[in-house]
Amino acid sequence: MSEVFRNWAGNQSATPAEVRTPSSTEEVARAVRDVGASGRRVRMVGTGHSFTGIALTDGLLLRPDALTGILETGDGWVTAAAGTPLDVLNEELGRMGLALANMGDIATQTLAGAIQTGTHGTGGKVGGLADQVIGLELVLADGEVVTVSGDGTGNIREGVSERDLFDAARVGLGALGVVTAVTLRVEPAFLLRSTRQPMTLSGILDSLDELTAGNEHLDFFWLPHTDTCLTKRNNRSAGPADPPSPFRHWLDNRFLENTLFGAVCEVGRRFPGAIPRLSSISAAALSTSTHTDTSYKIFTTVRDVRFLEMEYAVPREHLGQALRETRDLVERRGWKISFPVEVRVTPASGAWLSTAYGRDSAYVACHTYRPTPNPAYFEGVEEIMTRLGGRPHWGKLHTRDAAYLATVYPRFADFQALRDRLDPRRMFANDYLDTVLG
Repeated sequence: MSEVFRNWAGNQSATPAEVRTPSSTEEVARAVRDVGASGRRVRMVGTGHSFTGIALTDGLLLRPDALTGILETGDGWVTAAAGTPLDVLNEELGRMGLALANMGDIATQTLAGAIQTGTHGTGGKVGGLADQVIGLELVLADGEVVTVSGDGTGNIREGVSERDLFDAARVGLGALGVVTAVTLRVEPAFLLRSTRQPMTLSGILDSLDELTAGNEHLDFFWLPHTDTCLTKRNNRSAGPADPPSPFRHWLDNRFLENTLFGAVCEVGRRFPGAIPRLSSISAAALSTSTHTDTSYKIFTTVRDVRFLEMEYAVPREHLGQALRETRDLVERRGWKISFPVEVRVTPASGAWLSTAYGRDSAYVACHTYRPTPNPAYFEGVEEIMTRLGGRPHWGKLHTRDAAYLATVYPRFADFQALRDRLDPRRMFANDYLDTVLG
């Protein structure tokens, strides 16, 4: 019986013709050559945290479970196998007295999966994972293994410079080759002081520039049907560490943000009219808290409640307009939205298909409870974001195609041309890539 691949949210699935679990770069290269000889297609999956069909294939599906661990270390850098889960990487780096400068809030993703889909986190001056990559090992469509870095000056082959491939493949969507190892810039382990504080949305909109400039890492959640947001401000600290007690950690991260929140979402599913009142009760229950802990423990969180998500990156100067229009749209249309809207920021990126390429960016992420999808909500917010030049997260739901994306990514045509040279037969393609890359 064929193995079925399903993503975390359960909205994407595929039945590949074959599944392999390679344990080395050489085995990945052999699998790619085998696919080339058979005329099939191949995709390397991660842990399924993308909401789009980016990982799906009807050909050969490669699982990364055996491609894990730190492979090599040096002065200010480490090389890790592509399938290393981020939570495992964090723990290994911590034992070595090292840390990533920034990361997203989901730590169950694989390293390569997070990078290839553009996982970004939040940071006023420090970019996402792709901006901490200094080298990549890839298996190309002909089975050749290449290593590229940001310092590269030569050519991989005729018409393909190492530097171009590096900047294209950092957020490559798996379309240029199979990433087998990643070299990351790291730094000495550090502490973050995290302050959670409720604020009004109107107050945040009046002080957006001050908030983003005054905090190293700003993240806030607006509760629809209210004027309340929960802000998370994370800044480096000299210590001492002051982590929450085990009970407080369980209460906040497991019970309140997952168990209780899941129950509230389920009540909202059964009684949609109660959602505004439930949101008001939740807003009133928010309180200020502060603690200091190891950086990755502050960056990451637990997400057990299944949801669907759409996220757009807009130029940072358009964030206020994007939020005001989203708030007004929800009120005007009368939708009952139980999930908060999340907002983050990043500096400009040099990776060609990074959602922050060439511009300081702000991210607006809309969610719906998995059992109660609301396509009209996503469609309405998407219209706002695209009117503001928004770029959709590659791993989150959207309806944009190559024609639109070519208008918001200055190096889009360069990426397509590089893909034509490296994978003219589209061995690494699937339906999703056919849509977004053409």
